[in-house]
Amino acid sequence: MEELIKVKNLNLFFGSKHILKSINMSIYKKSVTAVIGPSGCGKSTYLRCFNRMNDYNGAKIDGEIMLDGEDINSKNTDVTKLRMKVGMVFQKPNPFAKSIFENVAFGLKIHGKLKTYEIENRVEESLKSVWLWDEVKDRLKESALLLSGGQQQRLCMARALATNPEIVLLDEPTSALDPNSTRKIEDLCLELKGKVTILIVTHNIAQAARISDYTAFLYLGELIEYNETKLIFTVPKDKKTEEYISGKFG
Repeated sequence: MEELIKVKNLNLFFGSKHILKSINMSIYKKSVTAVIGPSGCGKSTYLRCFNRMNDYNGAKIDGEIMLDGEDINSKNTDVTKLRMKVGMVFQKPNPFAKSIFENVAFGLKIHGKLKTYEIENRVEESLKSVWLWDEVKDRLKESALLLSGGQQQRLCMARALATNPEIVLLDEPTSALDPNSTRKIEDLCLELKGKVTILIVTHNIAQAARISDYTAFLYLGELIEYNETKLIFTVPKDKKTEEYISGKFG
């Protein structure tokens, strides 16, 4: 498969604590890549490296993350443009206290180059892409906070997709949802990978097995193993990987 992102010798420090340790891996276009590992192993911190969210918490980063041939950690990187390319959906649904329409249009208006009808079309396309349009098309002026938890999370996905990103980061997007809403998000990931690359952090090993093409196993900040998901779950090369996916720890 074609490579979208290449991570080269990535290290991350919070003060004197070495959180991510010499990570090297490729993320491939139009695929779902899952990052698994026990709590506190650095999964969410790793995810936040791809849109520079760790800039806000004083992290020191060494190494390269190459996207479209450029290192996103370069001082010359336009972080606003980067976040148009790299969308993100968080663990708990976090819609803005605005209308359903304004939530999806938010990033488009910041970009400032689209006409009103273009924004309206993009909002509709984005809501359709997350199977939410039919549920909200007559409620676009209502507050997004009135939606159910599962609807709110799909709205957040629509918001991330509206700017036509190259990759969407999902940080345990179903951990706060009921089983039905979880299944919708999982099915959505499988549907969306034909259009956009997805990188998902999940504590749910079965979820990674169900929806991902590739799986990375992180443990204590180290990338223990990274391979096609079917190989990780059937013939893992590292004993730690085997022990984790079989439930011996974590």
